[in-house]
Amino acid sequence: MNPSDKQVVLITGCTTGGIGHGLALAFAAENCLVVPTVRSLPSMADLDGNPSRFFPQEPDVSSDESVQRVFSRVLEKFGRIDVVVNNAAVQCVGPLAEVPISSVEHTFNANVYGSMRLIQAVVPHMASRKKGKIVNVGGCSALAPGPWEGAYGASKAALRALTDSLRLEVKPFGIDVINVVPGDVKSNIGNSAINSYSGSMRLIQAVVPHMASRKKGKIVKVRGCSALAPGPWEGANAASKAALHALTDSLRLEVKPFGIDVINVVPRDVKSNIGNSAINSYNGMPEWTLYKKFEEAIRSRAYFSQGPKSTPSEVFAKKTVAALMKTNPPSWFSYGQYSTILAIMYSQPLGVRDFLLGKMRKC
Repeated sequence: MNPSDKQVVLITGCTTGGIGHGLALAFAAENCLVVPTVRSLPSMADLDGNPSRFFPQEPDVSSDESVQRVFSRVLEKFGRIDVVVNNAAVQCVGPLAEVPISSVEHTFNANVYGSMRLIQAVVPHMASRKKGKIVNVGGCSALAPGPWEGAYGASKAALRALTDSLRLEVKPFGIDVINVVPGDVKSNIGNSAINSYSGSMRLIQAVVPHMASRKKGKIVKVRGCSALAPGPWEGANAASKAALHALTDSLRLEVKPFGIDVINVVPRDVKSNIGNSAINSYNGMPEWTLYKKFEEAIRSRAYFSQGPKSTPSEVFAKKTVAALMKTNPPSWFSYGQYSTILAIMYSQPLGVRDFLLGKMRKC
């Protein structure tokens, strides 16, 4: 096969014995030109001696400059990138009330922001060719977070939400986005978990010891429906909310032995100041290049939750407080315009959800 006919596949996190390493070998077996990457080349030495199949690189996914440098090298050598696989990840194990915030930040920098850096580097290139595939390797802990894995599960929940938004945003450019969710696969992540053990987390860590000493208390997390069915133009917000949903689910199990209730409050389209805040934030964004023709649709998203049918804040507050004051409060409370519709959309097949959200957000 002519090298120009082979697909160029860039994969992060290819340490020997891990999922990325296995993917590199499998893609190479399919006659792809593979760019396996890792922070230290000796950790994938067996892929470094076959230049006809592998072009090993050593980026630091936590650095914009490093990612751009590797991206430029690959384009210089092959002239294109057909597939990107965001696989690099670190574990973080420990109770949310005590795990160091720095460890949580490190987990998100590797598992979420690292993927974002590669996505932002490759999308303009793929859009110019009107084709490409972006693969994000998530985790089952994002679907059903358990105790002691809150930080890791939250990072994977954030990545899943980003993936859902991105899939709709890049569809007009012929780019496919796939979320791969492995179960229990033998890899090196268990070793990294043993080695590794923000505002909301700090407050939780400050208050849990006090509540535990009294054997009672309630921790309420107010999050958004966008985490249930992320649409285009709201990926960052949806990812942050999805992360907090996952953290809440883990925390509820971890603090239950101390008599502490954890409640996830999920408003939808409640009148508040968030529309003004969103538009102020939006006005500080750089001028769009690829998405210039979507300017009106993107800007309208900032005001979407503040329409004439939005639930008055005092009505939402009264309903919420009534639920929270119960002796046995619900673990999940959702109220507001369209909250039921979003909950229903969450359970729909991705194809149905993408179609509906794409129409709603003019993508």
